[in-house]
Amino acid sequence: MPINILMPALSPTMEEGTLAKWVVKEGDSVSSGDVIAEIETDKATMEFEAVDEGTIGKIVVEEGTEGVKVNDLIAVLLEEGESADDIDDASAPSEESSSNAAPAEAPKEVEPAKGYGRDDDAAKPAPAPDSAPKTAPAKSKDGERLFATPLARRIAADKGLDLSEITGSGPHGRIVKSDVENATAQPKKAASEDKAAPTEKMAPKGGAPVQGMSAETVAKMYADRDYEEVKLDGMRKTIAARLTEAKQTVPHFYLRRDIHLDALIKFRSQLNKGLEAKGVKLSVNDFIIKACANALQQVPDCNAVWAGDRILKLKPSDVAVAVAIEGGLFTPVLRDADSKSLSALSKEMKDLAGRARDRKLAPHEYQGGTFAISNLGMMGVENFDAVINPPHASILAVGAGVKKPVVGKDGELTTATVMSVTLSVDHRVIDGALGAEFLAAVKENLEDPITMLA
Repeated sequence: MPINILMPALSPTMEEGTLAKWVVKEGDSVSSGDVIAEIETDKATMEFEAVDEGTIGKIVVEEGTEGVKVNDLIAVLLEEGESADDIDDASAPSEESSSNAAPAEAPKEVEPAKGYGRDDDAAKPAPAPDSAPKTAPAKSKDGERLFATPLARRIAADKGLDLSEITGSGPHGRIVKSDVENATAQPKKAASEDKAAPTEKMAPKGGAPVQGMSAETVAKMYADRDYEEVKLDGMRKTIAARLTEAKQTVPHFYLRRDIHLDALIKFRSQLNKGLEAKGVKLSVNDFIIKACANALQQVPDCNAVWAGDRILKLKPSDVAVAVAIEGGLFTPVLRDADSKSLSALSKEMKDLAGRARDRKLAPHEYQGGTFAISNLGMMGVENFDAVINPPHASILAVGAGVKKPVVGKDGELTTATVMSVTLSVDHRVIDGALGAEFLAAVKENLEDPITMLA
């Protein structure tokens, strides 16, 4: 019988993606391991391979379709001896999967993901409960369900068309793009304006928090102004969702310390002279990574993540480091950072940062870790508060090293290079005293850097 090809989960956290491009077309023969599509996740475009061999009998989701949920049907594969007549109407995608989908331009860079798309039940997210609200599928005049491509639905909505008035010319009467483009637009319902901004209403006392203004309402406010509308790509949508989740659900508190860098700067200069022949040049950021990795070993209760109904304490120090790229950021993870030398960490960090800027990181390279570092000091920022990246329990915001007057050990007034750091902490995982102990360990490592080599 025909084999359903489903939208794969290309990373543990992926819930939906964009079907950026079909490499095959209906009627093409494929073998196991052949690349059949390019799928855009939140931060990368991955190649999707066929698991079985056969002929592409039907492409259900058109390329460029956004918001395709994991495990939704995207194509049907015919085995030997089967034909398109064997494909059942049941293979049509669900309305709720991508009813608001829109075409998206596929990124130029493609990061291969060998092995993804295999039939691995362990990688598939658990099905939603039956009680979850569902969008009712569109019906024709006689009550029959209407089948239409996501692109056709979007165009129909933009033109104010009633799909039940349109006759589909696609397989099994499916409404396609050309059907709605050739149809005559109907006037949109005036009532739609009343429904444009339901999120503006205040929540009842003791209920859910107040939501922001809708896109339509904001656009009306600036209708008489000249502006450019910037479409959100997958990365920006993910950043918005994750950081909103963090600020709404993670009980942040903040710990601040000043760290004197003069000993580190002198020690770094000595090391770089000795490493010059090997082409290695250590940065202050390399020392910060090592100091934090060691501190996670010194205060192991901070080397943890929040897992809903429990805390997971990791044994290795897997440190994530924020890397700014055009349009967003990545947080590549340096695994086992506590057991690596400064030169090894420096080399690995340069490689990860370079590939992050080219958007060529695989998901396993920017997911995981228990702790993160965000360093804006190199951009002149003296201090700031960073937002925790769930499920991490903390993040260190690093400011610039600045020459300041300080009081010396003997009470004399002198100057020192001082760096301000702020530790944002998830109070569900780390209490105040524990966070202070961790931050003290980071400070000790950086102010006496030679101990990090022991």
